[in-house]
Amino acid sequence: MPIATDPLSRSFFALADPSRRRLLELLGRGTASVNELAERFDMSRPAISQHLKVLEDAGLISRTKAGQYRTCELRPEGLSEAEAWVIEHRALWQARFDQLDEVIRGQQLPAHPEEEL
Repeated sequence: MPIATDPLSRSFFALADPSRRRLLELLGRGTASVNELAERFDMSRPAISQHLKVLEDAGLISRTKAGQYRTCELRPEGLSEAEAWVIEHRALWQARFDQLDEVIRGQQLPAHPEEEL
């Protein structure tokens, strides 16, 4: 699968994985080291590091190196573009559902369809 190059696709790709969403939840509580995060998962530290790299590449977290430790921090502004896309498209979908509701309301169905037989 080709790697997405645009920021919005990278954000949605990063959010598509439940483990990465869980990492974001944990980082929402505060800064944590890679080891602290890895302790919360039943997967290898290298696998956690790969997930963190995807999140970092998407701009959803930042990682800093302090001595031999890597610290991770949530970057809430990284979700701005994905949030804007969802809001815009939700409004479009809602408008279409509203139109469908109007069409359905315009259809006068008999109260008891069996009476028409």
